[in-house]
Amino acid sequence: MIVDSVTVGPFEENCYLVVDEVANAAVLIDPGDEGDRIAEMVGRRGVAPEAVWLTHAHLDHIGAVSAVRRTWPGIPVLLHPLDSPVYAFASMAAEAYGVPFEQPAPADRPLADGDVLPVGALKFEVWHVPGHAPGHVAFVGNGVTFSGDCLFSGSIGRTDLPLCDPARFVESLERLLELDDMVVVHPGHGPPTKIGRERVSNPFLTGDARIPGTSRGIGTARFRGTGRNV
Repeated sequence: MIVDSVTVGPFEENCYLVVDEVANAAVLIDPGDEGDRIAEMVGRRGVAPEAVWLTHAHLDHIGAVSAVRRTWPGIPVLLHPLDSPVYAFASMAAEAYGVPFEQPAPADRPLADGDVLPVGALKFEVWHVPGHAPGHVAFVGNGVTFSGDCLFSGSIGRTDLPLCDPARFVESLERLLELDDMVVVHPGHGPPTKIGRERVSNPFLTGDARIPGTSRGIGTARFRGTGRNV
């Protein structure tokens, strides 16, 4: 498995290319902006992505969807349906931030918790991890998770945006802590990390900092030794 990334746009969002090099199959995750740079990343691998997977629909994660569709006509875009209102609101959010944005046409296929998505011989399970956004998902498998804006290196996603749900966000973080320490986290912003590192050093997961919008942090003691291999 190959995982390439390019950081795009004013929000410095990570767009990922996942490749099964044996099958020459690939998908794009969260094409957030700068479609030309995303196309260059794909072109270096000599593949044609078969689908676009969206962890959620905030504007910085979907801003290049239209450009990707123009480059690869017919490519399906997959999104959890609970994030459809977020997707539809993206152009208005961009206007509020004062950033250029091309509103994409609606997503093509729904995602649901427990779905298994193929990339050649690789398989990824869809985990519904709401809180930062109602339809937020993570893609889990092959020793990695693409966590979107749920979990970052040393931090977590925002809980103060429209349709955020801090209480559900706590549950989603606890679910990610069920993963094995060695699982690599590819976040929506910032550098990659590992579940084990975040378990012991991320203040929102150790209980040293409260989850904004709630009265508590997580505290990882009850998760130690229960890691799930993926």
